[in-house]
Amino acid sequence: MISVVIVGTGNVAQNLFQAFDKVADVEIKQVQGRNENHLAFAKDKVSINTDFTQLPSADIYILAISDDSIGLVAEKFKDIDGMIVHTSGATSLEILSKCKRTGIFYPLQTFTKGKIISFESIPICIEANNKKDLDLLRNLGETLSDTVIEVNSEQRKILHVAAVFVNNFTNYMYTIGAEICKENNIDFKLLQPLIKETAAKLDDLTPYESQTGPAKRGDQKTLHKHLQLIKNTHQRELYTLLNNAIKEKHGKEL
Repeated sequence: MISVVIVGTGNVAQNLFQAFDKVADVEIKQVQGRNENHLAFAKDKVSINTDFTQLPSADIYILAISDDSIGLVAEKFKDIDGMIVHTSGATSLEILSKCKRTGIFYPLQTFTKGKIISFESIPICIEANNKKDLDLLRNLGETLSDTVIEVNSEQRKILHVAAVFVNNFTNYMYTIGAEICKENNIDFKLLQPLIKETAAKLDDLTPYESQTGPAKRGDQKTLHKHLQLIKNTHQRELYTLLNNAIKEKHGKEL
């Protein structure tokens, strides 16, 4: 049995709580946060606490909080004997250096308010300063996920950059697509099968191999027609920038 304290009330904290709450081999000793109202998701199931001076004993304390808060909150755990870990993709292990035992427990996934997701297929990236603590984190991760992998701080930062491209930027493209549909009285849901198939192709092909579209084909005529249809200056700039990047990547001389 691995005992944990979850610190935080945001999307990651809530998803971790829901996931660990279903695991027989994990005991959630407490969920901590600054605002009791924001702890409502755990209130009827485990102990909740807003006082960082009243810390229960646990194997692992998970700081599932904003990147800017990690260093300040970690100060409150510097005398704790259990392992202190954070869940950030962009923050190094070094920020926890004042604590006795430290680690990283980074679920590589997007978490959205109000949406609880399964951890089974989510890669969990772990890091620690010694084998014993690394094994403890691996055991914890394996209670949730089929993929638990050791990743150092620099690799994890690079992963986080890549994640911004494939998730945040991609979703922003969906936003623009939705705006274009709305402006022309078209149902955005008509594009959803295309979105799903685009992602599904990556099960068998590399992103480079799966690239399609007028820029990949060198279809200058279609590109010009599209630009004539796009009235929004920002959308035109993005359309041109991205198509030029695709043409350069695939060696099209147009």
